[in-house]
Amino acid sequence: MERYKVEITDQALSDLEEIYRYIAEKLSAPDTAIQLYDRLMEAVLSLERFPARAALVSFEPERSAGLRRLNVGRYAIFFLAGEKCVRVTNILYGSSDIETRLK
Repeated sequence: MERYKVEITDQALSDLEEIYRYIAEKLSAPDTAIQLYDRLMEAVLSLERFPARAALVSFEPERSAGLRRLNVGRYAIFFLAGEKCVRVTNILYGSSDIETRLK
């Protein structure tokens, strides 16, 4: 089975840090924050195999650009999959205004 190189943008890393800080500090749940961080990173790294399993987003122009969404609990990992590389662009809370935040 073909493997893809997984690249994580600075924005996606920033999103992940923001999620971690919010849960650890604002919600005072550092253990939960660590568990979620690990779960999200595991999902990101799993994109090295069959990234097309995740659906294209439903809104334009991101859909035409090939942006995909992988849901992990209440969070969503957004990425572009090329021939040999997956580029993770954002990691966002699923109930937020995703379309606006991605623009």
